[in-house]
This record gives sequence, structure tokens and C-alpha cells, in this order.
Amino acid sequence: MSRTIDAVVSPTQTNTIPADISGQMLDLDEDDDLEVFSKDSTLAEGSMFNASMQTSPGSMVNQCKFEEDEEGDSKDIFITVDNPESHVTAIETFITYRVLTKTTRSEFDNSEYEVRRRYQDFLWLKGKLEEAHSTLIVHPLPEKFVVKGMVERFNGDFIETRRKALHKFLNRIADHPILSCSEDFKVFLSAQAWELTTYKKQGPGFLSRMGETVRAVANSVRGVKNRPEEFNAIQEYVEDFSNKISSLDKVTQRIVKEQKEYLEELKEYGPTYTLWSGSEEELAEQLKGVAGCIERCCKETEEQVGHLSDTLVPVLHEYVLCAETLKAVLRRRDNIQAEFEAKNEALATKKVDRDTESSDLGFVWGSLLGKNPEEARHQRQERLDGEIEELKEEIDKLEDRVEWANNALKGDWGRWQRSMRGDLKSAFLSTAEKNVDYYEKCLAVWETFLLSQRTEPSEETDRDNTP
Repeated sequence: MSRTIDAVVSPTQTNTIPADISGQMLDLDEDDDLEVFSKDSTLAEGSMFNASMQTSPGSMVNQCKFEEDEEGDSKDIFITVDNPESHVTAIETFITYRVLTKTTRSEFDNSEYEVRRRYQDFLWLKGKLEEAHSTLIVHPLPEKFVVKGMVERFNGDFIETRRKALHKFLNRIADHPILSCSEDFKVFLSAQAWELTTYKKQGPGFLSRMGETVRAVANSVRGVKNRPEEFNAIQEYVEDFSNKISSLDKVTQRIVKEQKEYLEELKEYGPTYTLWSGSEEELAEQLKGVAGCIERCCKETEEQVGHLSDTLVPVLHEYVLCAETLKAVLRRRDNIQAEFEAKNEALATKKVDRDTESSDLGFVWGSLLGKNPEEARHQRQERLDGEIEELKEEIDKLEDRVEWANNALKGDWGRWQRSMRGDLKSAFLSTAEKNVDYYEKCLAVWETFLLSQRTEPSEETDRDNTP
């Protein structure tokens, strides 16, 4: 028997979103809820590994099964994001979305769940997935509007655009053979609001997170010396892809803007012919015919602009953000390798120190410290041996991390490329079909007008013979 979970526990005023509620919203600066797609987000772009991430050699068996899982698995989890609601309190205004889940997975206690989530909950989930799997490609979230006033906040178009993006985000995770098995993902889909709030408080403390951030920055500054050639090729591809998709995104948005302006002018253009026909009897029929053609073309143009805005623009912008996500993933992979290389360099230095330990230096230090020179040198040798053994253990673990990170990224890279090509191909074909349909309909409108203006030869003769 399915169980419905009501995740709205805060005493807020809840209403179904009307067509435009922007005038009702409080003028607040809650940036967590003013987003429409997110660049790589809440975590430092470092080598984030925690207890939930497998780093042993045996764990890579899961990674090697990427392609098998993609081809063999049947879909066993279905997620829908819908029914946005506004919540107005004395201090904030925000939107929640209903998240419906149906699943046959054994790790879930029930087969159906219904919860409500706000944007910051989605942002938390993305951060947790990136923390646990730093070189897997997590689909981007809607980004924040940095410049206020770009759109009317919380109007119908804004909310619907965000809803579609959040729906796609969750379903991309659900389709992923590794991310979909995350405990954080399961909690996000099934926990009540108070349970999710409690769960969020678990995990590493502030100092631990700061330590990870500092180490990530240090690794980033140090850089990687011997990046594998295949990752050089991926990085070059991503840079090239980013430039091209960003250019397409900007040009397409400019075209849509110009077409909307053209549409507004076209709407004013037709009535001019209609007004003119009232004072020009001899041309009245033709003027009214042109006005009718323009009116019908206005309708087709409006549909075509709407199709571009709903179909092509979101996909192009989504992959602009995907390119930024990929760059961040590659940086995190490099940070892991940089840490591995730094430890190897430290180990080499320690070995040199041990092998070149001078007996004269031992005598000098021994004399200064009031110790037996031989005893001082022996203690130094033991300390170096202990440090070398510790470094070797750390290097072994880092070697596993590097191997896991490389395998994870390689497996996800092919997966991402297939998804990207499928999405862009679908958007391009849909746009092409709509363009053909648009121009054919406009052509038919004007051809019909021309046919209506053609006169038979007999009619022309009669008109000429009329006294």
C-alpha cells in the first residue's frame, strides 16, 4: 500500500500559483529561491571524498559496470515535479514543488511517495552528490538571477521554466546507475520536511569542511604535472564545446528577442491597412486582404517564437551550464591527482633525506643537543622511516582515489556525450520542423491572397468595355 507523505510542516500561507503572482510577492532577497539554472554550486572545487564514497580497488567493479547497466537496466524509479505553490510568511516568500515518486526498488519502504521541496533542498542534494562523487557529472540546476528585474519574480513563466529544469535534474539522477543509489537521493525523495531538516544537519562539521576547502585550493594552485592524455583531450573538447554552445545560446536569445520585437511591430502593421481601406474604395478589397494576411502571419509568428523560447533556448542554455559543470569536474579530478603527485614528491624528498644523512651533520646536531651523535642520527633515521611509511600508506589510498576518479569520469563522460547529442539533435530537429511549418503556412496565406486577386480574361475585357 502506498504512503503519501506531506512535507509541508511550516505554518505558512499556501496557495496554488496563479498565472502571475509577482504583484503579491514581498520584495525580499532570498536568493535561494530566485533561480532558473545553476552553475557549479555550493562546494569547493576540490577533491571531495567522504565515507560514503568507495575508494578501495574492489569498489571499482561498480564503475566498470557503467555501460552494462546503461544497456541492461529497466527503469525502476519514476519522478514527477509539479504543482508549484507559493508560501508567504512575515519574513520570506518562496515556492515549493510537489515531488512524486513511484518505484519498485527494494531499498524504499514504500512504492509511492509525495513530498514538497523548495529550491534550497535541490541545491543541498546536488551538493551532497558532488561531495560523495566528485568526478561524476551531476546535471546542473536552475541558476540564480543575479540582476534583479530581469524577469518579474514568481510569474507563471518563471516558475514553469524552473519546474521543468528541476524535473529534468531529478530524472537525470534517477537514470544514473550510481547517483540514483545514493542514500541522500533516497532521503530527498521520501523524507518528510522535518526529517530532511534533521538529516541535513548530519555530516562533517565546519572545520572539517574548511580543511577540505583549503586543501582543494592548495591543490588547485599547485596544479597537475602529468595529466593523462585522454583527459587533456576531454578538456580541449569541453573548452571548444563551451565556446560554441555559449555562442549559439547568445545568438539564439538575441534572435528570439528581435523576433518578439518584430511581432509587436507586425501587430501594429495590419490595422494600418484596415484603416486605410476605409478611405480608399478602389483599393479597399486589396487593403483588407493584406491586413488579413498580416493578421494570420502574426498568429503563426507568435507560435514560432513561442516554440523557439520553449524548445531550443532552454536546451542550449542548459548545456552552457553543463559545460561549466564539466570544467568543475575536470578541476576536481586534477586536484585529486595533484594531491597524489605532491605526496609522491614528499616521499621522494624524505627518501633522499634518509639516504644522504651525513654522519658529520649527525655529530654536529648531537653536540649541539648534548646527545650522543650516533644516537641522534639513529633517532632521525627512525623518524624518517616512520614518516616514509606513513606517506606510503597515504599514497596507496590516493592511488585508489585517482584510479576511482579517472574511471568514474571516463564512464560518465561517454554517458554525458550520448545524452547531450540526443538532447541537441531532438531540439534541432524540432526547431527545423517548426520553421518549415511556419514558412509553409505563411506562404499559403500569401498565395491564397494572390489567387483571390487574379481576374479572368473575360472579366478584364468587360471592365475595359464598360463606358
